[in-house]
Amino acid sequence: MLKVRKNKVELKDFLDHLNRGLAVIGGSEAHLFMHKVSQEALKITAELNNTYHTPEEIRSIMSELIGNPVDESFAMFPPFHTDCGKNITIGKDVFINAGCKFQDQGGITIGDGSLIGHNVVMATLNHDLSPENRGTMHPAPIVIGKNVWIGSNATVLAGVTIGDGAVIAAGAVVTKDVPANTIAGGVPAKFIKKVDGSKEEK
Repeated sequence: MLKVRKNKVELKDFLDHLNRGLAVIGGSEAHLFMHKVSQEALKITAELNNTYHTPEEIRSIMSELIGNPVDESFAMFPPFHTDCGKNITIGKDVFINAGCKFQDQGGITIGDGSLIGHNVVMATLNHDLSPENRGTMHPAPIVIGKNVWIGSNATVLAGVTIGDGAVIAAGAVVTKDVPANTIAGGVPAKFIKKVDGSKEEK
């Protein structure tokens, strides 16, 4: 159960609840706090997306959004959308292209040197499969390794880890882990070949 301190929920406890993979039940304290966090994220992303900002200003706004400083090597082309922001971790030399949408309540980690293409979606929440409990959400993290390249319009789903050096083809839907130094593509995404060019043995 989510901790409530002095009749209020704190961000640290909310993130701990999510990062332990605990369900967010519709109407619960966690769910209400999630809505509060989303309003702050919507306000910050509106500022980011609705006028021109220098690269330095973008880094400042992103630092405010995620609650931690981004590295000076970080770069982004807005627009960018998220309904949380506070559970995103970004490494060095990361580039995020225009139109990306991160649903990061379950946690999104992007390793050093990774490139995120246009319109990439990362979704870390699943609704409950039971119709009676459809409002309940189940968080699971997305972990992007170092020097990963995710192509335009790819979707990465909750609980997926993409290994160092991997490439995700444009338009792929990634539903399971992708090994390091491999290329995956398709719907759902499957192994295509190794990054060094050698094909899978049949």
